[in-house]
Amino acid sequence: MPAENTVRVRNVVKRYEMGSVVVEALRGINLEIRRGEYISIMGPSGSGKSTLFNMIGGLDKPTDGRVYIDEVDIAQLDAYELAWLRCRKIGYIFQSFNLISVMTALENVTLPMIFAGVPTDEGIEKAVELLTMVGLGDRIQHKPLELSGGQQQRVAIARALANDPAIVLADEPTGNLDLNTGREIIALLKRLNVENGVTIISATHDLKMLDVSDRIFWIRDGRIEKVGSRDEIELEVGSLEGEKA
Repeated sequence: MPAENTVRVRNVVKRYEMGSVVVEALRGINLEIRRGEYISIMGPSGSGKSTLFNMIGGLDKPTDGRVYIDEVDIAQLDAYELAWLRCRKIGYIFQSFNLISVMTALENVTLPMIFAGVPTDEGIEKAVELLTMVGLGDRIQHKPLELSGGQQQRVAIARALANDPAIVLADEPTGNLDLNTGREIIALLKRLNVENGVTIISATHDLKMLDVSDRIFWIRDGRIEKVGSRDEIELEVGSLEGEKA
């Protein structure tokens, strides 16, 4: 029996009007993502991958076409329903971390649970567990500026998992990290995917993502150029981005 699709994108077009100029960022995207997959959306800057990421995450609406999360057309949701979906079903990880600077790691991770109505004591207990899981059990009272970039990204990952989302969307999660820290974050995301069954969808240009992805969607000029599985990709030793043979 085939795995259930958790995301379906149907003929999605996105146009932006910039004065008299119309920019077509997405030009008829179709894709399906199965529950529990680790997906990488890859492409050069300006290819449309971040726009597609925003469509899947309900952060923006398509000009034409449909995006379904668990068979719900998210364009048909009102503001309250969309906020509920984003709070309960989707976790977000951003390149710039997007942590609240005046809050500790613990407070940043607890915040989504407050919005979801989780009791305070329960939220704190879970936040401590999540921060411990991502290797920051001894940093829970530190604020973002007291943490390294890799540690801040780990806080962001813990925050993304706060409400047990079915899907985690990661937009360039290694973009602001050095090579070794990037590897650690990729390994952590893969572990969460395998052990927790979380569907990971990453918009990235980091070639190190290829080795952990179940499938890769290459996007160029607003269209899906090709789709490949990890088994179909041949990686030569020493050919990964940032390394030398």
